[in-house]
Amino acid sequence: MENLWLIIGKADNVPIVMMIPLFAYYSWLAFKQATANDRLIADGKYSELQEEGKDRIFTWPLLTRNEFLCAILIMVILTVWSVALDAPLEQPANPAKTPNPSKAPWYFLGLQEMLVYFDPWLAGVVFPTLIIVGLMAIPYIDKNPKGNGYYTWQQRKFAISTFVFGFFALWLMMTFVGTFLRGPGWNFFMPWDRWDPHKVVAMTNVDLHQFFGIRSSLAAFFFGGFVVTAYFSLGALFYYWKRNAEFFKKMGPVRCGILIFLFLSMISLPIKMILRWTFNVKYIWVTPWFNI
Repeated sequence: MENLWLIIGKADNVPIVMMIPLFAYYSWLAFKQATANDRLIADGKYSELQEEGKDRIFTWPLLTRNEFLCAILIMVILTVWSVALDAPLEQPANPAKTPNPSKAPWYFLGLQEMLVYFDPWLAGVVFPTLIIVGLMAIPYIDKNPKGNGYYTWQQRKFAISTFVFGFFALWLMMTFVGTFLRGPGWNFFMPWDRWDPHKVVAMTNVDLHQFFGIRSSLAAFFFGGFVVTAYFSLGALFYYWKRNAEFFKKMGPVRCGILIFLFLSMISLPIKMILRWTFNVKYIWVTPWFNI
């Protein structure tokens, strides 16, 4: 555990160490308030959620005063932080001696962890673009007025579940793995393991088509394309099966198609991670231009 405490104590890892309990606390607080509101809705007291003046304060002087006090508190914390912890600066870059492991800043470690499972253009360009576009599309895809202005779980189960899985189970998990469990050579190290720079892990990664004895490049191209197309076709089949459900009727085919595509793209990340961990699958679709 000595090695773990050294990692936690590094100045550039302090933000993520602080972030974990903060996210846990505010997530618990949000679900606590959502549970209380769901009880009011179940008891037919929905009007109390929209009661005029409830949980509202005047901007001046109440809100302005609170914001000013918070700004002073944050300045005090940053001042003490900068005095107590040295800036994580290293020696000038030496092309003959690179750090091992060479890690991005903590807020990019999720992307760096994705590079283990996908091509750089996918992990560094396509997926971040889909994340940004998906976040921008949420107000246009999800027009459900319920849950606006108050916390609720019963009325927004799908939206909250998708957020919790995508942000907490995927993004924060990958950031945590990249920060605390990836050591020299980008190898896995358990928290109680010492980071051995000479550790070598023998791993034979294979492409999916090789599991089926396919050796021809052309056959591998069509096989991978078929697998990827079949995967995303599951969304169309699911929509056709559930097209008469109230949820899909309200959204319409276009918004449902975009939602299903973004959801399947998100789920493809843990699927690819599991395939790499269990079967050492490197790529599912191999082409002369890109690999997935």
